[in-house]
Amino acid sequence: MSVLLNSINSPDDLRKLNRDELATLASELRAFLVESVSKTGGHLASNLGVVELTIALHSVFNTPDDRIVWDVGHQTYPHKILTGRREAMTNLRKPNGIAGFPRRSESEYDTFGTGHSSTSISAALGMAIAAKQAGLERRCVAIIGDGAMTAGMAFEALNNAGDMDANLLVILNDNDMSISNNVGALNNYLARLLSGRFYDSVRQSGKKMLGLVPPVKEFAKRAEEHAKGMVTPGTLFEELGFNYIGPIDGHDLPVLLDTLSNIRELKGMQFLHIVTQKGKGFEPAEDDPNKYHGVSKFDPCNGVSHSPTSTKNYTQVFGDWLVDMADSDEKLIGITPAMCDGSGLNAFAEKHPSRYFDVGIAEQHALTFAAGMACDGLKPVVAIYSTFLQRAYDQLIHDIALQNLDVLFAIDRAGLVGADGPTHAGSYDLSYLRCIPNMVIMAPSDENECRQMLTTGYYYQGVAAVRYPRGAGTGATINTALKTLPIGKGTIIKNTSARQSTVKDVSKKIAILAFGSMLAPALQASLTLDATVANMRFVKPLDIDLIMQIASSHDLIVTIEENALMGGAGAAVLEAMQMLNLTNPTLCLGLPDTFIEHGVHETMLAECGLDSVGIIKSIQQKLKFI
Repeated sequence: MSVLLNSINSPDDLRKLNRDELATLASELRAFLVESVSKTGGHLASNLGVVELTIALHSVFNTPDDRIVWDVGHQTYPHKILTGRREAMTNLRKPNGIAGFPRRSESEYDTFGTGHSSTSISAALGMAIAAKQAGLERRCVAIIGDGAMTAGMAFEALNNAGDMDANLLVILNDNDMSISNNVGALNNYLARLLSGRFYDSVRQSGKKMLGLVPPVKEFAKRAEEHAKGMVTPGTLFEELGFNYIGPIDGHDLPVLLDTLSNIRELKGMQFLHIVTQKGKGFEPAEDDPNKYHGVSKFDPCNGVSHSPTSTKNYTQVFGDWLVDMADSDEKLIGITPAMCDGSGLNAFAEKHPSRYFDVGIAEQHALTFAAGMACDGLKPVVAIYSTFLQRAYDQLIHDIALQNLDVLFAIDRAGLVGADGPTHAGSYDLSYLRCIPNMVIMAPSDENECRQMLTTGYYYQGVAAVRYPRGAGTGATINTALKTLPIGKGTIIKNTSARQSTVKDVSKKIAILAFGSMLAPALQASLTLDATVANMRFVKPLDIDLIMQIASSHDLIVTIEENALMGGAGAAVLEAMQMLNLTNPTLCLGLPDTFIEHGVHETMLAECGLDSVGIIKSIQQKLKFI
């Protein structure tokens, strides 16, 4: 029963509860999370780990006037539930339902939209400066995980913040014991002491007094930091200009409430280190938090998934290929920016640990790291999501492509990604890759072709990218041989010599040039249209000969891709046709110029006109004008 939880419609209700009631609320909230996510799917382990922290934050701070910024946003379900969206959780990540990440348009309590890592400190610092400029006593809080702290952007923000005169609290949610494991009664006591007003007043008075004697001031500063460093790991943050507090037990609600209440009264830059357990309170998630990071629907009693699948997805195809290729070439190196499981590198990491590198959430470093390896004769394979490759665009251009280094990119989650929505959609990679010199860009139409393209890219001496979609494949039979494809060559899958289609009053010859995942709906549409269908395979270099052949025998050319229309594969075909002085009427189909909200992948494609029905409809409309 969620008696207390059902009475919470906003943080104002939360602040009326006493501490015993808050502890009961934490138990109810944790049980509600497991039950709710078991029905919708979503992120589970990270949310179970921040139940007490979320309650404490909204109890102590005057939200939404005080600003809370959650890094990445995987862990914001408790925040959503306590800020008036409890009943909306039934439609989490569903069409027209609430998002899986914070969204400014969704609630005034979502102060900053997130989805990508390591942005919280920068955003909260900006809000703190805005409050100072407006003369407000607003408190701004950034909550960031130990994984997100590996990104350079987080340290850029910390470095900048330490030199600012504003009120900012950074909370490090250390849920992997990766920074410190000395948590217990002593550290909780020290945290309360270090966050108290007495210690702070002594600290500030001492600084003023010792400021009159610079050598003594410097000695005292060093002495304070080293004394604290004996029992806490905060010297780094103190050097950056923060008052470090912690580590404390992030599941001890009274300690959290006391510490946050003390910190709220302090001025300047504060840094609170808490330690939590991913999956807290749900045994399967505690035992395997990585497995329960993102889940499909499952049985809340035992954690067993309701959605087993026997079809290999593209990620698994990549993982199998990587192991096979590594077995045949000792120069292969696998690199991932903190996405070992998500990118399919688990088997490779286990079999070839000395050639596996997880660099953390540091996409920029991952690419330049790969570039350095390529300079000295290794063959790096960078496994990365399309949406995360965006974060290292300069390194891709300047450090890899400009030097024409031998690096292969395995780009997962290309195209729309369903429930994760626009923050994770791979809608732009064809556009932002195609304009870079020295790139070879491939888009497989099925799992077998994906394996062949990965092999092709690996043996190519230069910068190559294979972009493939999320989720289950087509069920294609996979040839396990390490076979290559001729670079820059597509193929006609279906040819038609008849001029008469089954579409009423249409007698034009139609050719559909399909890129990657769009081959299947193109073939389905061709059954109605009696159209020729070409699997283009390569976005760069384009198969110019095939385009010329098709243009010479067809009245209408249609391109289709699961990428933004602007600058994408269709635009490449138009540019080629202009260069060749081809004047065939052309229709380009792809993702529209808007951010596409979360939902079911198939439905999202249909709404974009990229299913067979939408393709037929668009072509019929175009035929009216030629």
